[in-house]
This record gives sequence, C-alpha cells and structure tokens, in this order.
Amino acid sequence: MTLFHIFLLAVIQGVTEFLPVSSSGHLILLPALTPLDDQGLVLDVAVHIGTLFAVCWYFRQDVGHAARGVPELFRFRIETHGGFLALCLLIATIPVMILGLAFKLLGVMDMLRSIVVIGWMMILFGIVLYITDRMGQQTRTAQGWTMKHALYLGLWQAIALIPGTSRSGIVISGARALGYARHDAAKISMLMSIPTIIASGALMGVDVVRLTDWQAARDGAIAALISFFAAWAALVFMMKLLRSVSFTPYVLYRLGLGVVLLAIAYT
Repeated sequence: MTLFHIFLLAVIQGVTEFLPVSSSGHLILLPALTPLDDQGLVLDVAVHIGTLFAVCWYFRQDVGHAARGVPELFRFRIETHGGFLALCLLIATIPVMILGLAFKLLGVMDMLRSIVVIGWMMILFGIVLYITDRMGQQTRTAQGWTMKHALYLGLWQAIALIPGTSRSGIVISGARALGYARHDAAKISMLMSIPTIIASGALMGVDVVRLTDWQAARDGAIAALISFFAAWAALVFMMKLLRSVSFTPYVLYRLGLGVVLLAIAYT
C-alpha cells in the first residue's frame, strides 16, 4: 500500500471518528468511489488504535478516574465517582458488544456495506440529530450521568453498527433527547467510544494476528500515528465549536453527502 493511501485512510478515520458523520461509512466509501483498494483488516484496526489513544489523551482526567475505578467493578462495590463512571461505561458498551458479535457471526455487516445503505442512513440519522438537537433541552451535564441513561445510550449506540449511522452522532442524538447540553452530550459520546473501540478492536484482533505480516505491521504503525493526530485535531475543533455552535453544520454535511450517494447509487 502506498504512503498516500495510508495517509488518506488515516486522516479520514481520524477526522470522522468523533465527528457525527460516520467514520465507518467514509472508510467503506473510499474504495467504493475511488480506484483505491480496500484497506483491509490490519489498517482498519490500526487507525482505530490511533483514534483510541487520541480520545484517551484528550479526556485523560476522566479516563484516569474510570481506570482507577475498574477494581471496584470486580469487588461489586462502587465507592467512588471513578467506579461509577467505569460502571456506566460498561453498561453502555454491553448492547453494542452483543449485537456486534451477532452481526459478525451472521455475516450481517457484509450485507450492509453498500452505498445505498450509507446514503439513506446519512440522511435519516442526520435528520434525527437535527430534531433532537433543536428540541432537546440543555439542563443535564455529564456529571449527572446515570446507569439508566447509560443503558439507554448504549441501545442507541448499537444502532451505529449500520454503516452511515455514526456512532458519535447517534449517541449525541440520544443524549440531546435526554436533555444533556451539547458539550456534555459530545463528552459522554466520546467517553463511550473508548470501551467500544477496545471491544471492536479485540474482536477484529483475532483475525489480524492471523493475517498480519511485517509490511502490514509497518503500514499499520504509520496509519495509527497519523490517525492519532487527525483525531486529536478533530476533537479539539469540535469540542471548542460546540460551546457556541449547534450540530447543524454536521447535519447539512450528512444530508448533502447522503443525497450525492443516493444519486450515484440509483443512477
């Protein structure tokens, strides 16, 4: 794989992973709409590792609290805020893990990797994001996250297994519907992405170990590094922008891209 292809793949993944525009949809579209080959499983895992480190570093204080609270889960005794945060993240991750495993075993994901599906999901869940953002109040904060809301948002997150939905976008939509402020809704979504990326990476990692070679490992390391910086820049940009701007610019992008994709697919 050429350095340009690796760079393009890593930047697309890094920039779109945390913006509500569907990173998986963009990665599927790259080989579908260009002469470039499919990036393969090794590169997929590598760019996700890069974005994982980016979000962990950006929210390092919250991640540190949750990490220190993990032992409380094994003792079945939650005593600190970190332990409660770790519990909420675990609860929020269970639905997508169960449905993701089912999709993998049944081969459903391969059937959903089409321009038509991505186009419709871009439009449908772009509208959902717009409605929830406009109608949702801004009275709740991330500090007030509850186990009930964690499960609720976890169910919303599971829908994002359909390419084009956007994991961050659907969780933000659910959080805004619950009344979380824009910045806090995005923060919860980003924190929920951490165990989700770890779980999906572990699921794909079994195949990666079997398929990888030194060339693929080198390409993966480069892709992970580039995606880290791209994801970090996207996070900084979005979290600052949300203090003064709504999610409407992302909605407009989703609608525009969805219309273009459907036009390509049906003509």
